[in-house]
Amino acid sequence: MLRGQSTRVPLDWKAAVLPQGQVYVIPSRCKECRFCIDFCPRDVLTLSTETNVRGYRYPVVATGKDVACVHCEFCSLVCPEYAIYTVEVAGAGVTP
Repeated sequence: MLRGQSTRVPLDWKAAVLPQGQVYVIPSRCKECRFCIDFCPRDVLTLSTETNVRGYRYPVVATGKDVACVHCEFCSLVCPEYAIYTVEVAGAGVTP
């Protein structure tokens, strides 16, 4: 290797495919902390207009964001009540 040359190769963005996720919410566990909504990097979630039995609004997939989830799992990691999780959709992908 010559001095000043890097062995790193840039990512080919045209060939990259992010995984697609499916969001699942357990409404009865939600306490409307909004962590999942605030930490979602793709703004997939919004608060529902309905409430659970405790009177809290729970997250739902925002209109037009049905295929925007990239299964990063931030929502499930930050949820203190384990009320939300994602599952990777097999054979589907999202272009970055």
